[in-house]
Amino acid sequence: MQKKNITSKLKKIRLVLLDVDGVLTDGRVVIGNVGLAITETKFFDSHDGFGIRRAIESGLRVGIITGRRSELVEARARELGITDIYQGVEDKTKAYTDLKNYAKLRDDEICYMGDDVPDLPLLGTVGFSAAPSDAVAEVQSEVDFVTHNAGGRGAVREILDMILRAQKK
Repeated sequence: MQKKNITSKLKKIRLVLLDVDGVLTDGRVVIGNVGLAITETKFFDSHDGFGIRRAIESGLRVGIITGRRSELVEARARELGITDIYQGVEDKTKAYTDLKNYAKLRDDEICYMGDDVPDLPLLGTVGFSAAPSDAVAEVQSEVDFVTHNAGGRGAVREILDMILRAQKK
């Protein structure tokens, strides 16, 4: 996609929605146990976190739509100021539509970043779609932009910075 076309799309964005595993994290889910308790570990990137906080402070709305459910995601979202959190979602399109209607937004005002096949329906619906550099090939071929950074390694920050620059924020 040409830079001019990307910039015109980015200028319209008011809501950025993110998948978690493979986008906000590097995709690894470590499950272990401490005594009898099962524990889960995910790897988030601090640069992405700073970018999310800065985007929210600049007036962008940031949300999460993910197929898995995790207390870690809830805690990280709270820490960053993300209030639109949809976890354990089988039908991401329904969650998307519910949030879009609640926020009174149009498709062209929404960006979604995903990395795998379950994200394809949303990636084809939003005004601007993105994927981390390590997303599956099927996703990379369908999005408006593939980041230089991998999921959980600054890809989210890269997209948020692009949006803020396009909007001169």
